[in-house]
Amino acid sequence: MRVGIVNDLELAVQVLRRALALSAGYEIAWIARNGQEAVELCQVDRPDVVLMDLLMPVMDGVEATRRIMQATPCPILIVTSDIGAHVPLVYQAMGHGALDAVDTPSFAGGDLAKTAAALHQKIAMIVHHSLPRVEHAPIAPARRAADAAPGAQKAQRLLAVGASAGGPVALVTLLAGLPANFSGAVVIVQHVDAAFAPGMAEWLGQQQNRIPVRVAKEGDSPLPGVAFFAATNDHLRLDAASSTLRYSAAPPESFYRPSVDAFFTDVADHWRGQAVGVILTGMGRDGAVGLKAMRERGFHTIAQDRATSAVYGMPKAAAELGAAAAILPLTGIARSLLPHF
Repeated sequence: MRVGIVNDLELAVQVLRRALALSAGYEIAWIARNGQEAVELCQVDRPDVVLMDLLMPVMDGVEATRRIMQATPCPILIVTSDIGAHVPLVYQAMGHGALDAVDTPSFAGGDLAKTAAALHQKIAMIVHHSLPRVEHAPIAPARRAADAAPGAQKAQRLLAVGASAGGPVALVTLLAGLPANFSGAVVIVQHVDAAFAPGMAEWLGQQQNRIPVRVAKEGDSPLPGVAFFAATNDHLRLDAASSTLRYSAAPPESFYRPSVDAFFTDVADHWRGQAVGVILTGMGRDGAVGLKAMRERGFHTIAQDRATSAVYGMPKAAAELGAAAAILPLTGIARSLLPHF
């Protein structure tokens, strides 16, 4: 596996080189000392994964991620010191197509192998994530949940949204385009590690003031005018009996966690009202099968177009499968939803 390292600090570069040397199969493709160098190197030698720092001279990691994903898309992992201190930048980079983020390994305690374990795991996950694949295993029915609290106003219309690489920025655009009196419930399944999900839900709410965004909790009922955000590494499911939201490890063989396919398939099988499914920018194929199930049920389905997708993977898969009744630019999706809600 060929790895590009982007970092202006020599110590960080050496730590990353040594961390990668702990596991067989890694080859350093090149080292860039700022984002501009990384953009130029990707144009002539695209690696299997880029380890991108955030704070650098000349061009920072957010802008470099944006330019790489536009010109020469490849898996990008944000690797920087103290992720927690740079959360807004992490979300911006993810919005442009970065797949995940992890702290730079350190020699703390003299055990580099221990601090490098998270890096190795993240690299393996995002490279696997980038491989074309289709989930053939059947999606198991969701577990039955208790009824929602008495008096809760359950939604009759549902907007189900799936996204991955580039999703955060696309989601802001979509939510900001909905009217403040939007009558449908919104449920978002974004590929993001559970560690970042609550912060990303808060960030999405802060970036636009039309639709409040909440972390989806076990037993929640979708509510009109509220967006629920999948927030664990288990799959968000829709209960067959009560149409409440649940989390489940099933299907365990699903690589994408949380799985857009799992939730969309539940919507097709269990949602009793009107629904629309939307697939936004993302790497891979997750969501195409579930979106097709929604379309076959008679629900309206939409995929983001190539021109406005940070990564044209998931929407492309949906289009090729015939799952999308409409293929639209990002800025036109919210407007197209209004006749359905």
